[in-house]
Amino acid sequence: MKINRATPEKHKYLHLLGVIPTPPAAIYFTGHLPPERVPSVAIVGTRKPTAYGKEVTHKLAFELAKRGVVVISGLALGTDAIAHRAALDAGGTTIAVLANSVDTIYPRSHKALADEIIANNGAVLSEYEPPREARSYQFLARNRIVSGLSDAIVIVEAAARSGTLSTATHALDQGKEVFVVPGNITSPLSAGCNALLKQGAHPVTQVEDILEVIAPELLAAQTMLPLGSTPLESRIIELLQAGIRDGDALQQQTGAAPSEFSQAITMMEINGAIRALGANQWALR
Repeated sequence: MKINRATPEKHKYLHLLGVIPTPPAAIYFTGHLPPERVPSVAIVGTRKPTAYGKEVTHKLAFELAKRGVVVISGLALGTDAIAHRAALDAGGTTIAVLANSVDTIYPRSHKALADEIIANNGAVLSEYEPPREARSYQFLARNRIVSGLSDAIVIVEAAARSGTLSTATHALDQGKEVFVVPGNITSPLSAGCNALLKQGAHPVTQVEDILEVIAPELLAAQTMLPLGSTPLESRIIELLQAGIRDGDALQQQTGAAPSEFSQAITMMEINGAIRALGANQWALR
């Protein structure tokens, strides 16, 4: 895979990196960077998200990518990988920022994901010239690139003491918009998020909250709500939109026979209308 080199002052998409504190001298990347600036949002969070965190991450990344927003993250386990995957599922563009040089994918388990990002007109990039192995301090330094490339960052879940919060600090230092997903006040993984909200971060409950601030022109490109191909599928979609996730509860509220409901759910998943969250939990695409 060809490794490209670009500098912030000479590449229009990267030019925001030239004005951040401690700007990178150059960026090395594989794949494709947008030739011009386009709305870009970083989505970050814990490496061990809850079911709630997984669902919200996928929803926000998927809907942003559907609107043409570039989704940026760090290719790490957990939230990062979910954000990249959701953008790909939406047919959008996503960029992964590494804490090591791009000749080696870290973690190794995400090599296939990185390849798919590149194959779908995205990029894997780093400020480090090859070869450079990942070091702990480089992950914190990497976070300033994640936020620096973005018009805004979204923090989905973060504990009170979390490396994810360093991305928020960089974003604030860079004058970027910080959006935070409100979380359960009893969840340790929402303590950092809720603290940021107290400090004035934007709460985000839907993708429109982000677009209103960074790209209001994209609000006109809203997609229609999904419709089922049968009355039962439409009813299932209505219940999912109302926040019901449990398969047993969905079946009971539709009043359908278990076999009929199972067939409907299977067809909706095959057709891409819904997705499985695991443990018989479901969500809209």
